[in-house]
Parts: sequence; structure tokens; C-alpha cells
Amino acid sequence: MEILQILWEKGAASVREINDILNERRDVGYTTTLKLMQIMNDKGLVLRDTASRSHIYSAVAIENDTKNNLISDFVNLAFQGSAMNLVMQALGNTKSSKDELSELKSLISKLENKS
Repeated sequence: MEILQILWEKGAASVREINDILNERRDVGYTTTLKLMQIMNDKGLVLRDTASRSHIYSAVAIENDTKNNLISDFVNLAFQGSAMNLVMQALGNTKSSKDELSELKSLISKLENKS
């Protein structure tokens, strides 16, 4: 997911560029990044352009679809399909700003008006 997030933000990038960004966060070996990107290419998550000397990768997976699938799987596995339990857990474990709570109230209001 970190690699996809970087590609979604940056666009196409080489393994070296991706690895340099990852290393700003934590120590990751170049060969580890390369292997992960090769696996992601094999699985169709990224596309590798071999036209230049250094291969350039770009995300194939669509950000919103990928995140929706992850959240859906997570809610089903960890919270027995209950989005409310997820939200309650998240709100109980973190401090939310007044702006965030206001946005949450607005979203709830919009959802209530739809049903």
C-alpha cells in the first residue's frame, strides 16, 4: 500500500525513486522494494515501462477502488461487517478535532437524508 500511495501521489516513478521515498520513513532495502514492485507488476497492480534503462512503474490499481476494497475487507474481518463498530473503535482510540467531528456530523446528516 505504501508503494501504491507513492505512485498515486507522484505518478510514474523508478524503483530508486520509490525506494528513496520509503527510506525517508524507515529503512527499506532497494532489492526489497524492487521485489515488491515486481510482484505488484505480476499481480496487475502496477505497470512497468521498460523503454528506458531504468524501468518506470505506474499504478494500475485505482486509488478509490483499492481503498474501498481494503476497508470492506477490514470491516468484514475485524468488525463482523459493522461499519458502526469500526467508527466507534476509531473515535474511541483517537482524538478528533472539532472540524473533524463537524465533518462527521455533516456526513451523518447527509446519509440520514438519503434514506
